[in-house]
Amino acid sequence: MSELVARTGRQQQRYEDGYRLIAGCIPFKYKNSEDDGGAPEKVVEVLMINSTSGPGLLFPKGGWENDETAEEAAEREAMEEAGVRGDLVHFLGCYPFKSKTLQDECSPEGLCRAAMYALHVKEELESWPEKSHRERSWHTIPEAIGCCRHMWMREALEKGFSKWYADGMITTLPSKDFSNSSSD
Repeated sequence: MSELVARTGRQQQRYEDGYRLIAGCIPFKYKNSEDDGGAPEKVVEVLMINSTSGPGLLFPKGGWENDETAEEAAEREAMEEAGVRGDLVHFLGCYPFKSKTLQDECSPEGLCRAAMYALHVKEELESWPEKSHRERSWHTIPEAIGCCRHMWMREALEKGFSKWYADGMITTLPSKDFSNSSSD
């Protein structure tokens, strides 16, 4: 098994038109529950992590590097920051924002553009690179909207994820699991 280590530094960061390119995801799972009448129903919960720079919760995200696709960066960030692995199933959109902490020579104004994905969680790791300073917690969509630290992440949840949820959560990205392709 490979050692779980977070990437650091900005030497490999991607930039475009003055924006630092970010990739992230909204990790989710289905939880079996009962409605008011006692009938079983599936409830969607999303995984959030604490911010290391202040109050509020957020979704895993980080710099998209030169040696990876946006999808690979989103999966890497989910593992490094939240300790989860799964399948990216839908592209939620690109969300521009201004960072107070990510200003550098390539983006002196701290402009960022985040490519966000829905990640269906298949595995929660007991140990992950940022476990010592990250806590993760599962929330319903309304709860997550209420405690989301950044407006752009709330927009990704409300306009991207919630719209996809309302449209039936249809998988739009190709599956990487080819082992069961003939038995479907």
